Amino acid sequence: MDKVRNAVLPNDTLKKRASGLRYLWVTVLLVVIDQLTKVWVAAEYELYESRAVIDGLFNFTYVHNYGAAFSFLSDSGGWQRWLFTAIAIAISAVLLIWLRRNPVNFWRQNLSFALILSGAIGNVADRLMYGYVIDFLDVHYQGWHWPAFNVADMAITIGAALMLFEAFVDNRRDDEENSK
Repeated sequence: MDKVRNAVLPNDTLKKRASGLRYLWVTVLLVVIDQLTKVWVAAEYELYESRAVIDGLFNFTYVHNYGAAFSFLSDSGGWQRWLFTAIAIAISAVLLIWLRRNPVNFWRQNLSFALILSGAIGNVADRLMYGYVIDFLDVHYQGWHWPAFNVADMAITIGAALMLFEAFVDNRRDDEENSK
């Protein structure tokens, strides 16, 4: 049977059919971790409660973010919920299309898309279920505080950084080296 399949579809064709959608396991795993951590924080903490994890550097602080990154537009009356939800859904659709079109061996780009997709889905789930995003990771140092964030935000940030890195690396060169 394999000889017949290989005669009809050579190995090169079979490899090309494998797409970046194989990286969706990363997306699913991170969405689950993101949602579980948010459920845990909402159950264990009172709103605005803060507990030191690493004294003077890192806290768990339960907050609601009605805006986007850095609470952008958080006090705009509610319309921003739907704007950010629509943007995240549109970006998610584009990332899924790119993942489908990408060869599986474009691992850096596929991984970056999967990470960004997981963050978008995690935060959209919050906006749809609660009307806000649950943030709880609080980094600070000597009175300076980074805005609270969550696992989905970390995935988006790491995915964007990887995407920038990948932009400077030519995947086709990797393909040529691997085929030798």
